[in-house]
Amino acid sequence: MNPQQESRIRVACLQMEPRIGQVKANVARSLELIAQAAGAGAQLAVLPELCNTGYVFATREEALDLSEAVPDGPTCDAWMAAARTHSMFIVAGITERDGAKLYNSAVLIGPQGHVGIYRKNHLWGAENTIFAPGNLGVPVFDIGAGRIACAICYDIWFPEIFRLAALQGADMLCVATNWVPMPAQPGNLPMMANILAMGGAHANSMFVAAADRIGVERGQPFLGNSLIVSHSGWPLAGPASLDREEMLIADIDLADARRNRNLTDFNERLRDRRTDMYGEMLGSTAIPGY
Repeated sequence: MNPQQESRIRVACLQMEPRIGQVKANVARSLELIAQAAGAGAQLAVLPELCNTGYVFATREEALDLSEAVPDGPTCDAWMAAARTHSMFIVAGITERDGAKLYNSAVLIGPQGHVGIYRKNHLWGAENTIFAPGNLGVPVFDIGAGRIACAICYDIWFPEIFRLAALQGADMLCVATNWVPMPAQPGNLPMMANILAMGGAHANSMFVAAADRIGVERGQPFLGNSLIVSHSGWPLAGPASLDREEMLIADIDLADARRNRNLTDFNERLRDRRTDMYGEMLGSTAIPGY
């Protein structure tokens, strides 16, 4: 087979509206959307953050009651059956329980079963009272057509997540997210999360597939605007709407992320890093006054 054909994949971002606490209904809806994506020829489907439980937990105890082990819980069982039936890969947000700890996680499932897990590294707001910060770094997974990494929502505010994935050979970052309004967002410009996804894709020559949720949950609005971004930084599909469940589809060649890292005859984005300068910034020394 032509190696370029082996790198081609159809990606779907599934924008949906989970309901807090309604795990069975949320998973059932996710399975309907996964089946629709499979019917459209998708080989990889990305779903939102915490899409099996909802997001705005009233207490840690509520989150604990709704949490599951990964991959041994009923939600992963359902997604593994769907991945097997449709011969596809699925990235989806889940409330993960590991012993006494809870993690805001994204699971990667393939036709052969559980592939891996990503645990959100940068916790947003009250998540800090419920979840432990991720302890698995930024793992990169081979899915045959190429290599993917995952991130969750606030993680993309940190360029280090993109860079760690790129330096480990990731061709795509799959972002399970629940984006919320940012202060001072101008109404005539793309929302900040879309700009960050596009900038991270461009700066690292990496595809980005970001699936957001919609709706208002316990007074918290969510923004939709899911999108699939080229390695060039420009959208291939989306942004989706603010308030409707939608499926975005894009056909991509994951090898293009590696093939096009040169910006000019003289500039390659990963090679041109001035690592001799970065030690102090990346070290443990705090900035005075912070």
